[in-house]
Amino acid sequence: MKAEIITIGDEILIGQIIDTNSAFISKELNKIGIDIFQITSISDEKKHILDALADAEKRVDLVIITGGLGPTNDDITKHTLCEYFDDTLIQNKAVLKHVEGLFDKYIKSPISEVNRQQALIPSKSEVLHNEFGTAPGMWMQHNNTVFVSMPGVPFEMKGIVSNHMIPKLQQEFERPYIKHKTILTYGVGESRIAEMIEDWENNLPSYIKLAYLPNLGRVRLRLSAKGSNEMLLENGIQDAIDALDPLIGDIIVGYDEDENIEKVIANILTNNKKTLAISESCTGGKITQAFTKMEGASSYFRGSIIPYATEVKSSVLGVDQKAITKDSVVSESVASSMAKQTLSLFQSDFSIATTGNAGPTKGDSDAEVGTVFIAIGSPNGIRCEKFVMSNHRQRTIGKATNKAFEMLLEEIEKYLGN
Repeated sequence: MKAEIITIGDEILIGQIIDTNSAFISKELNKIGIDIFQITSISDEKKHILDALADAEKRVDLVIITGGLGPTNDDITKHTLCEYFDDTLIQNKAVLKHVEGLFDKYIKSPISEVNRQQALIPSKSEVLHNEFGTAPGMWMQHNNTVFVSMPGVPFEMKGIVSNHMIPKLQQEFERPYIKHKTILTYGVGESRIAEMIEDWENNLPSYIKLAYLPNLGRVRLRLSAKGSNEMLLENGIQDAIDALDPLIGDIIVGYDEDENIEKVIANILTNNKKTLAISESCTGGKITQAFTKMEGASSYFRGSIIPYATEVKSSVLGVDQKAITKDSVVSESVASSMAKQTLSLFQSDFSIATTGNAGPTKGDSDAEVGTVFIAIGSPNGIRCEKFVMSNHRQRTIGKATNKAFEMLLEEIEKYLGN
């Protein structure tokens, strides 16, 4: 079964918002064995929508549409769907009752006629209830293709997909099994890994495909298997992973697409009742955010400081001003002092410190753009390394962040004897 996703909205085409809906829908459809054939973004223009629907119907069995279902005049999707399906809008009493209930409970202003029109749906469609908003999802069929139209608001769309669309697709269509397993690696580049596992890759079963997903010092290896025998797929992937471990086991930090090295570190710290604190200058809070956005961070994360200005490193964090003057703010001595002071300030078991020049200008240091010092504090002492990341600011910050995770995990495992 093949699907196409069509996102409607000028705001996507002009770059005002990022299309996260397609990524979510693709992932959820893939889980139940539906392949994504194409993703299309189009403008809020009737002919453009009609042409996109007609083209998609020629290609796929399922068309998912998001956007253009609001109460304002520029939301034309429902009217265009009626034209495409030779249908008319009718008032759905259940949807109207839901809309009126939302206004009565959450909105102080009285419901307007424009909002009541959210209950108008094509007569040939089946309503997919939108628990979190006024625009319902709509399930329609034309010839042999199913069309599902949903609002573009992400949290509303996700509710409809998870609670209604996916269960209905599972109930009505037979689909193959699709299994994925993602191996997370750190510290070795894509080309080097490819050399290390070339024979292994060449001997994978025909039903298993390998994809390399590199990202600034980390590489994910995704194994994908597709077929009618679920157990064969699962066993085949596991056998492949068992054969891979002797080849690159020393750079594997975890598995599964939704896991990452930050989560691996968080689990180790939590399970061993150890704590972490951070002081980051050139990375500007990016490392801290990676930990604090995860649930349960308070069990191991003590706190962080962003001493971005040079004087703050000494006046607040306590770095020796003589070291800054003698060696420069971007130096091994300053990064090491930051890591040591962070351990003391937050009374933590481990610390991360970063100082560097992400560019585009040199700032308070003569260090070349892209130079970064990363220091890790642990019960074993302070470890500091120098890196020259790149001449692009965001790339330098991203690479420094990932390298800090890698170094921290190494020091934690070294201390714990793993």
